[in-house]
Amino acid sequence: MVNPSDPTPGGIPEALAEAIARARPRLGRLGSTLLYFPTIGSTNDIALSRHAKASAERPEGLVVVADEQTAGRGRRGHAWFSPPGSGLYVSVVLAPATARVDPLRATMLLTLAAGVALAEGIDAATGLPVSLKWPNDLLVSRRKVAGILAEAADRHVVVGYGINVASAAFPPELRDRATALESELGRLVDRHHVLVETLAALSRRYEDLLDGRFDAILDAWRRLAPAASGARVTWTTTEGTHSGVTAGIDDQGALLVQVGDRMERIVSGEITWL
Repeated sequence: MVNPSDPTPGGIPEALAEAIARARPRLGRLGSTLLYFPTIGSTNDIALSRHAKASAERPEGLVVVADEQTAGRGRRGHAWFSPPGSGLYVSVVLAPATARVDPLRATMLLTLAAGVALAEGIDAATGLPVSLKWPNDLLVSRRKVAGILAEAADRHVVVGYGINVASAAFPPELRDRATALESELGRLVDRHHVLVETLAALSRRYEDLLDGRFDAILDAWRRLAPAASGARVTWTTTEGTHSGVTAGIDDQGALLVQVGDRMERIVSGEITWL
C-alpha cells in the first residue's frame, strides 16, 4: 500500500502558502509541516510512508495536500474520484493515543470528530450546511460531497479526507450519488479557503478529543446527522442480511439499530441506507 520511494513534493503554490500563513494561529498542532503534490497516487499513502520514515521524529500534525489523486480511495477499498483541480485531497497525521483523558475512546471517536470538523469547516468557508452519515460521509440533499478515511499507523492515525469542490463530470456510477460545493452553491468556491477552514476546525475538534471533551463532539455529531435516528438500514454479516431502524450512536461512536425487540450495536461494516 505504501510506496517506499515517495515522490518528491512540489513547491507550495503561493496562494496556498499565503492562506496557510494567514490561518497559522488557528491551526494549532496541524500544518507545521505541509507537503504539496500536484499529482499523487494517494495522500494517505504518502502520509503513512512519511510517518514510517519519521520514527525518530514527531509526525503529529503533518499535512499532505494534492491537486490530483490517481489512486484515491475510501473505506473498504472503494475508489475516490479525484480529478485535477476539482477537489481537496488531504491527509493529516494525528495522535489520539496521546489524549490526556481516555486515549482509547479518543481514538474510537476520531472519525466522528473529523466529520464534525469538516462539516463546520465547509459551513465556515462557504455557508453551505452539510449533514453527516455514519460513519464517514458528508452529504448535501442525500448526495455525497465529502468523505473520510482513517488508517492506523502505530500510535498515530492518518485521517484522509476528500471534498468535491468544483463541478465535475462524475462517472456514470456516481452521477446520482455525488455532488460538489460549487454545484450546490451555484458559484465558484476558493479551494484554499475551504482547506484552511477545514484544517482549523479539525484542529479545534482534535483538541476536544485530546482534552476529553467527548460529549461536545458527540452532541455536535448528533445535531449534524438527522438520519442517525429513524432511518431504515440493512447490513450483511456471516449470518445473512439484517435490517432495522437507526436509533442514534452510543458514547463510543457505534451506530445503534433497533431490530425487533433488541438493539444492535454496529461498529464497522457496510451499511445500506434505505
